[in-house]
Amino acid sequence: MTTKETNQETFLNEIAKNLGRPRKKEVVRPTWKKRPQWEVLKSASQDELVSKLKDRCLAIHTQVEEATLDTLASTLDKVLNDYEASSIISWQDPRFAEYGLDSFFEQHREKGHNVREWDSSDEKGNITFAEHADVGITFSDMTLAESGTVTLLHDSGKGRSVSFLPKSFIAIIPKSTLVPRISQATRMLHQKVEAGEDIPSCVNFVSGPSNSADIEMNLVVGVHGPVRACYILVDDQ
Repeated sequence: MTTKETNQETFLNEIAKNLGRPRKKEVVRPTWKKRPQWEVLKSASQDELVSKLKDRCLAIHTQVEEATLDTLASTLDKVLNDYEASSIISWQDPRFAEYGLDSFFEQHREKGHNVREWDSSDEKGNITFAEHADVGITFSDMTLAESGTVTLLHDSGKGRSVSFLPKSFIAIIPKSTLVPRISQATRMLHQKVEAGEDIPSCVNFVSGPSNSADIEMNLVVGVHGPVRACYILVDDQ
């Protein structure tokens, strides 16, 4: 045992002694009598989860569009036109190709738009571009109907700045990612840890555009992040 570990043991033993109880060296998960978090929207169908998500998005100032795999590109194009977006940054994510968007960004480059995919070898360049971009586009890894929240699992090709720095944010939401609430998302992460899988060092839960309120509850949207947010719900099943 190192000196540091010995000092740690001595310190913790002294705390237990002063508390008047034996030293605890492991954590035993309690058996909860009630688990209300699993009852929320427990029996909701996917259509009901979609309805719940839409209702919630009204409250968090988030636009919702619906698309199929065939109409996703045109729907995304419509939103970019509405936002008058000429500079776009996206994750480096194989789902863009899987969802038929492999040539989408190339077409925007041909229109003269400034388009960048997150480049893991140029972090500073990504951030500088994102700071001035009109729109950042990501996929949602898990979507919480109760709160209108998209879960973003970041890695080397999926920088946090894409959803945080541009003026507007677009999340493409596969319907298959819809779950009732955050309980299911945290359970998924916990199961990955128990299975010994690597999990991202950064997990973001994004609920619409940033907003804040002063002491008189006057809401201001877009204080420290995107001013507008749009969720494009894709029927992928």
